[in-house]
Amino acid sequence: MASAAPATKPNQARQILGGSAGNLVEWYDWYAYSAFALYFAPSFFPKADPLAQALNTAGIFAIGFLMRPIGGWLLGVYADKHGRKAALTLSVAMMCAGSLLIAIAPTYQQIGLGAPLLLLVARLVQGLSVGGEYGASATFMAEVADERRRGFLASFQYVTLIGGQLLALGLLVVMQATLTEAELDSWGWRVPFLVGAACAVLVFFLRRSLVETDAFKSVPESQRRSLTTRLLEHPRALLTVLALTAGGSLAFYTFTTYMQKYLVLTAGWSKQEATTVSAAALFFYMLLQPAFGALSDKVGRRPLLITFTALGTLLTYPAMVALGQASYPLGGFVLMLAALCVLSCYTAISGLVKAEMFPANIRALGVGLPYGIGVAVFGGSAEYVALAFKSAGLEAGFFVYVSVMCAIALVAAISLPDTKRHSRIDRD
Repeated sequence: MASAAPATKPNQARQILGGSAGNLVEWYDWYAYSAFALYFAPSFFPKADPLAQALNTAGIFAIGFLMRPIGGWLLGVYADKHGRKAALTLSVAMMCAGSLLIAIAPTYQQIGLGAPLLLLVARLVQGLSVGGEYGASATFMAEVADERRRGFLASFQYVTLIGGQLLALGLLVVMQATLTEAELDSWGWRVPFLVGAACAVLVFFLRRSLVETDAFKSVPESQRRSLTTRLLEHPRALLTVLALTAGGSLAFYTFTTYMQKYLVLTAGWSKQEATTVSAAALFFYMLLQPAFGALSDKVGRRPLLITFTALGTLLTYPAMVALGQASYPLGGFVLMLAALCVLSCYTAISGLVKAEMFPANIRALGVGLPYGIGVAVFGGSAEYVALAFKSAGLEAGFFVYVSVMCAIALVAAISLPDTKRHSRIDRD
């Protein structure tokens, strides 16, 4: 037995690396849309004022989220029936297809209404992919991590998720420095989607080399049937995941994806300033994830969730007002990083907490489906709702909305037994 122990260590590292690399590319492809939206919006919609184009583009971004519950359900069932590895490989193949379609799509000036229709189809495919990716990835990362360092290791799901967004923004910063505004508007915005499609092909083959988790292999064949019915036998866990996702994803998309546009449209920053500061804040935010994941291994998951939801309820409104009035990049950066530090209490352990609630035979479905519903309704609509409030002259109403959803998540966090001590990963 002693001689076998060292052999498991490189295997775990290889598994975490393989799962993380795929997650990185998935989320890069997903966020490239938002990062470059200010540049490609005129290519897909009639010439209009910038706010109207932003609303149209954000609308398709939100509609793409509607596929995420379907992806969470379909690929969740697939992962629980055929394995985590099979689902992860399929999800990255679909993401490749969606990114390639955006990269080669004709413009509105070339084919009229067919252009936004193609953009919509591509986002629906990507939404299906990401919806399935989250549940399968969270399950895979949680199952391959050892119990003592599970919070630390599972936090790399959000390291790569944020890393994907950071890579998209980083590429935008480089392209803003090397291309003119006219070049970015005409053809430069296609580059990130071509890069994403190419990287997805590489990750497809990388994921084919992953080893299936022991937790999945231990599930009897008889328990891999009627999975949706089995899932409904866990209503409390489903509602808890839904509530945590509603508040957590809304806050996440508010302080990450929407923030770039908020700083331009409300604070009056230039596109370059908003992009640079957002990228810098996201970089430090990414580094925070393992630290908070490791902290959860010491103090438990529940204290971190309560900290996030309580502070999110109390501080979202003043934080957004302060960011909207930030005149200098340094001040905006400090405010944004403070908000992201609070958010890390949720994101570092988000997938892990949900995976620890469900037995192995429905774990990927249990994580993916309610997460997909919550993020589609609340996270995916964040930009559109925020811009709609702004368009109506009631921008502060959006801040109240985010605070209320954090308060609902706070109730769920308080009622949740600490999943570190009551994890179903090791006993099912």
